[in-house]
Amino acid sequence: MSRGFTLPELLIAASVLALLAGACFGSANETLARQRVEAASRRLEQGIEEARANAEQRRSACSLALAEEAWSSPADAALPSCLAESTPLSEGVAGDDRLQLRHNLPAELRFTANGLLIDGGTVVIGAAGTALKRCLVVALPLGVVRIGRYGGKEGDALSSAACLPDPGL
Repeated sequence: MSRGFTLPELLIAASVLALLAGACFGSANETLARQRVEAASRRLEQGIEEARANAEQRRSACSLALAEEAWSSPADAALPSCLAESTPLSEGVAGDDRLQLRHNLPAELRFTANGLLIDGGTVVIGAAGTALKRCLVVALPLGVVRIGRYGGKEGDALSSAACLPDPGL
């Protein structure tokens, strides 16, 4: 009667465990990257809404700029900033991978005293580790903001028509 395992049995068990661990690790990275993109798209929209509310509250026109990974005060702007401080898009989201941000917004988004956004454009957010691309469109002439999934090709110019609604909404 044998006590213990043979070398081939141990190698097979170790191989199976390594495959399972690899599958779980890859899945976890994908999930974190997706969460990073989702959180950044929500922060994009929140920055615009906060700027809109500040313009209404102050009853004066103001402006906002989208810098690399953050809403910030526009450089050399004719209008005061709508935000008191820079608002990062990736704050509080775990992971070292940086967001991939592309946009065709003007250097300065302008808000009227009643909170109307008078500039428009499209922002696309992605992250390494996921194919998910979220988009935010500021449509003219009323500054209507919508968020969706970006369906455009990587090298093409940004298009608001490629910002598709989420399935099921």
